[in-house]
Amino acid sequence: MIKVGIVGGTGYTGVELLRILATHPEVKLTAITSRKEDGLPVADMFPSLRGRVDLAFSSPDKAKLTECDVVFFATPHGVAMAQAPELLAAGVKVIDLAADFRLQDIASFEKWYKMPHSCPELLKEAAYGLVELNRDAIRKARIVGNPGCYPTTMQLGLAPLLKAGVIDASHLIADCKSGVSGAGRKAEVATLFSEAGDNFKAYGVSGHRHSPETLERLSKLTADKVGLLFTPHLVPMIRGMHSTLYARLTKDIDNAALQALFEKAYKDEPFVDVMPFGSHPETRSTRASNMLRIAIHRPNDGDTVVVLVVQDNLVKGASGQAVQCMNLMFGLDESTGLMHVPILP
Repeated sequence: MIKVGIVGGTGYTGVELLRILATHPEVKLTAITSRKEDGLPVADMFPSLRGRVDLAFSSPDKAKLTECDVVFFATPHGVAMAQAPELLAAGVKVIDLAADFRLQDIASFEKWYKMPHSCPELLKEAAYGLVELNRDAIRKARIVGNPGCYPTTMQLGLAPLLKAGVIDASHLIADCKSGVSGAGRKAEVATLFSEAGDNFKAYGVSGHRHSPETLERLSKLTADKVGLLFTPHLVPMIRGMHSTLYARLTKDIDNAALQALFEKAYKDEPFVDVMPFGSHPETRSTRASNMLRIAIHRPNDGDTVVVLVVQDNLVKGASGQAVQCMNLMFGLDESTGLMHVPILP
């Protein structure tokens, strides 16, 4: 059994990790930390886990994290890199759901996250945790930087086109929407029900910290210079993410061949569903699952290809993807414990 620790078990990604790992056949939940909730049974805070998780939260100084096989960090940016050296020295693998090990460009990390990177040497060996595009590196890694939710949709939606060299890489557009849970569980005015409900808005238009992450990774898929215009939006729902991606075709390619690019790229991927050409995937078709769905459009058979991508921002966009990485790191089938059917309604 894989002994698992979770640092930061009280947020949305933390409880999503608990939900998934509580029924994972190869996992033993060993430690779950929270300074504020030290001693509180997990099931008292999250009644959905009654009968599934019998641990209590423990403060980080009490938790025996070095006795775990792997530790997930479901914490604010900066926490994982502070604790990773000690854990790695003890032979514990690290999966960070924040941004500490996502960006290889340290200057870019420090610009967007407003903090110095405390372990650049460890950053060099960290694997980026988008399994479908980086499987071999994750399998061998001690440290994984889990991708951001928006970058997951943008990369998987654009990768087949960039690899095939059929689009203008310098003028990519991503129009993306996320449910309110993407902002985390902390109390903020902008995410109060009366503020976020019955409302729709863009944010981060002048620049968003998921842009440099996405650009860094997309640039590895093509020799061409990549330019991305990315605009995120907040929609009045709890879970779900919908990204509409636009790219200009530069090669003469018919619709059947476009569809074939995606079907070939993802034919063996358990968590990427390429829908029939012209489909309209809905966020609810992925709710509470690790599935990401893609559909391709070509309006008026013109020179613009439109890619629609949906996922659950807390699962494939965060905790489910992290467990997918853990499975690879420990030699398991990557779908182990993750074959949940999306819930409806």
